[in-house]
Amino acid sequence: MTLPLYLGLPMWANQDWLGTLYPRHAKTELLRDYASVFSSVEGNTTFYSGTPKPETVAAWARQAPAYFRFCFKLPASVTHDQRLTRLEDAWAFLDALAPLHDRLGPTMVQLPRDFGPAELPKLEALLAQWPAHLPCAVEVRHPDFFLKGGAEKALNRLLITYSANRVMLDVRPVFSTPANGHPGLAHAQQEKPKLPLHVLSTADKPVIRFIGHIDKTINTGYFTPWIERLSLWIKQGKTPFLFVHTADNRASPEMARSLYHAVQQQCSLPALEPFASDKQSQLF
Repeated sequence: MTLPLYLGLPMWANQDWLGTLYPRHAKTELLRDYASVFSSVEGNTTFYSGTPKPETVAAWARQAPAYFRFCFKLPASVTHDQRLTRLEDAWAFLDALAPLHDRLGPTMVQLPRDFGPAELPKLEALLAQWPAHLPCAVEVRHPDFFLKGGAEKALNRLLITYSANRVMLDVRPVFSTPANGHPGLAHAQQEKPKLPLHVLSTADKPVIRFIGHIDKTINTGYFTPWIERLSLWIKQGKTPFLFVHTADNRASPEMARSLYHAVQQQCSLPALEPFASDKQSQLF
């Protein structure tokens, strides 16, 4: 079963969500509870920790329903340390995820900030050998790929040729105000690259990473244009993946739900299941 829009957060294990998204005393198998509400997740854990163990993949497979989609990131050892020079490690990573191949959304290739136009042949070598049955998405961070010049055109042609999705990182909300002493916002502004937003779907599964502010009103304002674009892509038969962050991610579940409901006003989307806190309140 394919959903018209996949909605997710940057992770599923977050203690700040106990008592809201999750039951207050939940401890194990949080993925099962997460997947009862959200339909996808960014697999940031694999970026840092590398190829997961077979027993870990088996546990994920056991907890995730058939409609759920994991969007894991290639390990940083492949993209940053090796800079795509040892592709056998990339294929080993995908092979390790074999029990989840029916539940993989676009696997994300997040490239270093200094991975520029001169290294595009390395990216092409990766995409040329990428398994055809597994979707892929590429996130670039080098400034030359945001100037609408020859470098960006070459990148976009490459992605279109190999049906790879370009990850759209929307950091406008989080950089819209000074941090003003808020540690979560300050950390997000330090961690995320301050790059322009170029809205372009190069394949059939557009990936949007919306990095929100701590102020909900600011997020709503920046997200409003996305509603029409997401609706258009869905009408065109594309399958967008929307991942919602907030500055410290404490409010990410609530913000994701709010933005999803806004898109629902424009096009027909399945209803989201209630959070654990909503179910609890309905008992009283």
